[in-house]
Amino acid sequence: MIDIGANLTHESFAHDLSNVLDHARAVGITEIIVTGASEQGSVDAHALAMRWPRFLYATAGVHPHHAADYTSATHATLAGLHRQHVVVAVGETGLDYFRDISPRATQRFAFEQQLELAIACGKPVFLHQRDAHDDFVAILRQVRDRLSDCVVHCFTADKRELFECLDLDCHIGITGWICDERRGTHLLPLMKSIPSERLMIETDAPYLLPRTLKPKPKTHRNEPRYLTAVLQAVAAARGESEAALAHSSAATAQRFFRLPA
Repeated sequence: MIDIGANLTHESFAHDLSNVLDHARAVGITEIIVTGASEQGSVDAHALAMRWPRFLYATAGVHPHHAADYTSATHATLAGLHRQHVVVAVGETGLDYFRDISPRATQRFAFEQQLELAIACGKPVFLHQRDAHDDFVAILRQVRDRLSDCVVHCFTADKRELFECLDLDCHIGITGWICDERRGTHLLPLMKSIPSERLMIETDAPYLLPRTLKPKPKTHRNEPRYLTAVLQAVAAARGESEAALAHSSAATAQRFFRLPA
């Protein structure tokens, strides 16, 4: 399995990251993409990928929550990171109108700037969207033919939004949101609509601990090893074996992020 999105630079992993990675390997995870969601977070994600070569890789970008911090210096830092071979995607970038932590116009500017980075470096884009679908798609559509690949990470939306993303030739990342009986059940019937060559799985650790875990961990911290719960839920919804989904999603991720064989 490949976990395509884990926030391993989060402070909750500072004291035991080596153990967390050992646990991930023990359940069959072969690579983890460490999410860069801010300028400093992207620098830190790159450092982790250099520390654990061929197991950890990094993205470099600015999450819409941090769009107000996006400056010309930030842009230059990200451009430099994208010259590094262990940095495999631009992002996390996109729009988030759910909380509006950064002003919407500022979010759109930072998103557009990072799409230009992706065009320049030729790397795929790791995308975030929440309650901003129409603006998100409109911006993405303008440059989609100049981008290589895109994945809508942590997809949580409805059928219309899924099909519009697929129509833009986007990949889809599914997290433990699908394991949440309170808010994720609408995703279950959508799983069969995602072509296997477009479907990837992720934890978004330390967030979105799968609620289907039994026994439940003593801590609420999610970890890459719990990708198995996402795998189980998605495989069941698709009517396929966990082994088949593990193989196809890993093959898709390896191709998408251009990971070495």
